Amino acid sequence: MAKILALDYGTKRTGIAVTDDMQIIASGLTTVLTKVLLPFLMQYFKDEKVELVVLGEPKQMDNTASESEIYIQQFIEKFKKKFPEMPLIREDERFTSKMAFQTMIDSGLSKKARKNKALVDEISATLILQSYLYNK
Repeated sequence: MAKILALDYGTKRTGIAVTDDMQIIASGLTTVLTKVLLPFLMQYFKDEKVELVVLGEPKQMDNTASESEIYIQQFIEKFKKKFPEMPLIREDERFTSKMAFQTMIDSGLSKKARKNKALVDEISATLILQSYLYNK
């Protein structure tokens, strides 16, 4: 088996999470500046065997698309051109940022550490991936 990668896409930063090779455990990998996301993925796909990318899908409470969806669609177009063979699916990401913040509180991180938005993005990507694994 190969890994599954998850992205919590943002206009500034993108949180990234990955499974183990058996696709059982989701772990935070890193957060990268979105402007270098495609080159990062290119290198990661060369170094690691990945069979699927799960991309967070932000939605409003009424199930309509979030305002950020326009930027995500632009990224999807670029992704599909760059990696035409890599499957990409969407996973609902409602509440992941709030859940990530609560996870940071529950784990005893200081207020200063909880202000680290890159860590919030990485945890959010992990929650997106866990949700996908649970629902697949």
